[in-house]
Amino acid sequence: MKWLLLFISILLSFEATSQDTTIIIDNKKMVLPEVIVRNNFDYKKLLKQIKEDSTFYKAFRNLRILNYTSFNDIKMLDKEGKTKASLFSKTQQLRSNGCRTMKVLQEQTQGDFYTNDHDYNYFTGKLYASLFFTTGKVCGETNIVGNTQISTAGKSGIDKHKEQLKMLFFNPGKKISGIPFIGGDKLDLYDERAHKLYDYRLELQEYHGIQCYMFSITPKDDLGPKADDIVVDGMTTWFDAKNLEVLGRNYALSYKAGVYDFDVSMEVEMTHYKEMLVPKVLRYKGNWDIIFKKRERGVFTATLFDFNKE
Repeated sequence: MKWLLLFISILLSFEATSQDTTIIIDNKKMVLPEVIVRNNFDYKKLLKQIKEDSTFYKAFRNLRILNYTSFNDIKMLDKEGKTKASLFSKTQQLRSNGCRTMKVLQEQTQGDFYTNDHDYNYFTGKLYASLFFTTGKVCGETNIVGNTQISTAGKSGIDKHKEQLKMLFFNPGKKISGIPFIGGDKLDLYDERAHKLYDYRLELQEYHGIQCYMFSITPKDDLGPKADDIVVDGMTTWFDAKNLEVLGRNYALSYKAGVYDFDVSMEVEMTHYKEMLVPKVLRYKGNWDIIFKKRERGVFTATLFDFNKE
């Protein structure tokens, strides 16, 4: 009992004296827990790797070379938050001889989710399909990231908008050109301008039982007129402390540009198939209003499982 009381008192003492420390890296402020600073941890190298992370995008590219099954739950909401159209399906991606196809195992729809010719009646449905559904046979793909970039080159209309949304989805916090009325600088969370608008925090935290570095970026308080420059309302990422793979990410984006506005939040959880990092659950909630289009309020959840390789 004496040793137990001593142990508890040490823990309480540690918690009482442990404080956050603000450090300066390349003339930019960062908040770190004192335990990281005191242990002479190479946090500069860690933060550089976090900024240049490609494991998040790589996890989704891994889906192109795997067999997997998915539950797809999409709901379109009215202004009261009630479901006016929906789709629930179970699909299976099959990869063979370097090509992938998709089989619909189960599907139920409600309302006007589809048009009369079975096209998607909502932009949210089109976005989901471009991320997780395969049309026909797609061949010659790899999971190599390298210098691969999502691009709007050669695309227009709805296809261009889908690619721009993919940029926001796969590269949150990085400069993205070509999104009208926003400007790529407002999406960059790491440049000199951003450090006047956001607070940055790194700490040790458990995520689903795994020791992680949790890196969060949040807007500063009392920004005044500068609050109009905020597009990313917050982003939190959990990096595996062993290899810095992204194990989870939550982020929220919003903006009003006159001709359109959006308010979107996303949560992504990862898992492993053998040595490959892959998305396990993705949750999305979005409210869009684009000129000449009806406002869309949609939520969807993708649940992926039964991964295997040909």
